[in-house]
Amino acid sequence: MKYIVIPEPGKVEIRECEKPQVKEGEALLKVLYGGICGSDLGTYKGTFIYASYPRVPGHEFSAEIVEVGPNDYGLEKGMIVTANPYFNCGKCYSCERGFVNCCTSNETMGAQRDGAFYEYITMPVERIYPGKGLDPMLLAAIEPFCISYHAVKRANVKAGDKVLVVGTGTIGCLAVAAAKYFGAEVYVSDIAELKLEKAKAMGADGTILNNAPGVFDEKVKEITNGNGFDVCLECVGMPSTFQNCIDAAAYRGRVVLVGVAKQNLDFKFSVIQTKELDIFGSRNALKDDFLELIDIVKSGKVDLKPLITDLYSFKDADVAFREFRDNGANKLKTMIKFDAE
Repeated sequence: MKYIVIPEPGKVEIRECEKPQVKEGEALLKVLYGGICGSDLGTYKGTFIYASYPRVPGHEFSAEIVEVGPNDYGLEKGMIVTANPYFNCGKCYSCERGFVNCCTSNETMGAQRDGAFYEYITMPVERIYPGKGLDPMLLAAIEPFCISYHAVKRANVKAGDKVLVVGTGTIGCLAVAAAKYFGAEVYVSDIAELKLEKAKAMGADGTILNNAPGVFDEKVKEITNGNGFDVCLECVGMPSTFQNCIDAAAYRGRVVLVGVAKQNLDFKFSVIQTKELDIFGSRNALKDDFLELIDIVKSGKVDLKPLITDLYSFKDADVAFREFRDNGANKLKTMIKFDAE
């Protein structure tokens, strides 16, 4: 079979290897669609904090079950499924308390271990979730939606909250959709005007084009009548955008850090005490997030179609990564269609 690998920054290759052997407690999956995540792009660019090489990317995917033994999860041959890609140790303090998404030895597919961008992969059956008839391309977008949905739940977003999402990449746009699902009034901020329009397509009530000094602060005051936002979600991973969230949060507001960064931020941290802010980190997602979102998207309560802006064939994986790198301001979710023989 063939697979996609990033042997070093700036290079994507298609190589061949043997089809995996199925072990007890696993299923053999034929990959159908895979989404290129921001972390995959960061690995390609050489900027991802967890990157090592060579690395097979991919943790957003849908697949068909080709082979599976008797199991307690209702999984059968021919089912279209997705899977939880965050492998946890099961032994650390986080895992013991049920917080498996932030296992101290977490290995996410495509990051700390090889990912799903093979024609065929094996997965433990307990990590596989039936798609319930959802379009396979949309099913491949459930995992990134889980990242945003988990972050929104961390902040306990509810109806009536005024929410600011900083960053309108895939995770930011999905954070908009998640916050809207919970009934919030949602605004987004970015430096890219075109992406702000895409965020509006995902349900944003208003936008802040942060393209000049002072504009951000002025718009925050205007939108919130000077009060600040109840919840601010940082979905970029830059010092400046985290500072935006701290500044824009209301007194007794909630700030959630979703973006992954390499840089440090030096700021007047006494503002956390002055405003009595609640600051949350949000990492990965939980099984319940996957199961809930499959039902939510299947029901039509959230439409993921506007999220998917580009589709490439498996053989053009190098083009997909290069064009995503070079034209990221014009793209949200880039999908690869796998054509296993």
